[in-house]
Amino acid sequence: MHITPHVHALRFPFRVPVAPGISIGRFASVFLICSETLTLVDSGVAGCEKPVFEYIAAIGRDPAEISLIVQTHAHPDHIGATHAIQAETGCEVAMHAAEREWIENVAVQDRERPVPGFDQLVRGSARAGRVLADGDVISLGGDHRLDLIVFHTPGHSPGSVSLLLQSDGALFSGDAVPVPGDLPVYDDAVASVRSLKRLSRIDGITTLLSSWDEPQQGILVYKAINDGLITIRQVHRAVIAAAGNGTPGPMDLCRKAAGILGLPPQAATQLLARTFAAHLRASGSKDLPDG
Repeated sequence: MHITPHVHALRFPFRVPVAPGISIGRFASVFLICSETLTLVDSGVAGCEKPVFEYIAAIGRDPAEISLIVQTHAHPDHIGATHAIQAETGCEVAMHAAEREWIENVAVQDRERPVPGFDQLVRGSARAGRVLADGDVISLGGDHRLDLIVFHTPGHSPGSVSLLLQSDGALFSGDAVPVPGDLPVYDDAVASVRSLKRLSRIDGITTLLSSWDEPQQGILVYKAINDGLITIRQVHRAVIAAAGNGTPGPMDLCRKAAGILGLPPQAATQLLARTFAAHLRASGSKDLPDG
């Protein structure tokens, strides 16, 4: 889908097994920036390289023109096809330093953050070509001198980044902006709140390209960011209520808080428990009032 003068949004469905015979439907987002060369923001899960290449050919470009993949972070649905795309095109891969190990050695990620079906979602490690830091500018070239401005937006993961393509008013936010009613997934609730507040202060965003959601444009951009803040605060209140005055085990807490939030029973997974544990650690924070 052609979104802005230089940006195309691609979405690929996949399923995550959570129990024998039970899986949750998800989708992976890949964003294509067209200039003198081609840049991908994230790569989707393993196997996404084929439809990405097919799309590029369909718009009259050559997949061999892919010169760069910028990873918003290292989770499986964002890096799964990176190995295959890099092997095919020789492209450079850029990421924040805090995500590097999990991209260059996916076995470490599988051990430290187990995800059901990891081996099916990620089919290999990739070589880092550029390590990003807050404030970096990635020049994409072209007649209009397209630049990506890097914003370090931790919370979902320690090295999550958002990217502003200023010429198009497009912000690529990775998984930094939660969607109301969807599964909340982040490692640091306070950092997530602070990152969302920072994004809300960026002027001139006319298109929000979140990996969680459909592209949002116009007045819906800042509303989506604010809704993400509201969602994190709602999750915080639910977790504090579920914990009560006791110390329930991680999965007991997960099931209770998921019930308060109206999430389906199958949503109570280790990943969701990890999110809720982040809220317990944030109890008493001025960024996330318990009441």
